[in-house]
Amino acid sequence: MATKTPLKAAPRARSGSGRLKQMRREGWLPSVIYGRGVESHNLKGDAKTFNDVLAHSSSENILVNLDVEGEGTRLAFLQTVQHDPLTGAVLHVDFLAIDEKTEITAHIPAHLNGEPAGVKAGGILEQYVHAVEIVCLPNDLPDTLEFDVSHLGEGDSLHISDVKFPQGVRPTHAGEVVIAHIGKTGAGASEEAAASA
Repeated sequence: MATKTPLKAAPRARSGSGRLKQMRREGWLPSVIYGRGVESHNLKGDAKTFNDVLAHSSSENILVNLDVEGEGTRLAFLQTVQHDPLTGAVLHVDFLAIDEKTEITAHIPAHLNGEPAGVKAGGILEQYVHAVEIVCLPNDLPDTLEFDVSHLGEGDSLHISDVKFPQGVRPTHAGEVVIAHIGKTGAGASEEAAASA
């Protein structure tokens, strides 16, 4: 079952870039919630708490039990995080209000496991997909996706269609999308070209 992180928030009436900057100086993180059964409205939360949550998460795909002051707690999905392009600081977040039966789309980090046979033979492991877009129900949301590449030889590729995804998780990518490939080294590649010539 996916982890649901508790977060506190409060309604905010202030808007406009000047007021939002002032809120950030006061240690607040402006946010908004919208979605199923919720009228879109502005919130604010403690910036330090949110940054701690992000720092301890494998990605920005976070399920939260959002406790809004005066409104109670509801399940939400961290939909968008807006970062300062220069400092990387979080400027604003969007929460999507969901329930247990709402399918969500997320980008999950892809980790490659094992030492490929092709690398032992002198090849180079190249990873083309570092995050896989998936669709699932909230309780099926994985933290990461682990792909075994130990069986790959030189010249072999691992495609989306080659891997088994966790129960309830389906990729949005086409099956022929290459996750990883074992390339030949410069010498091996030139020998292969000479042989084919």
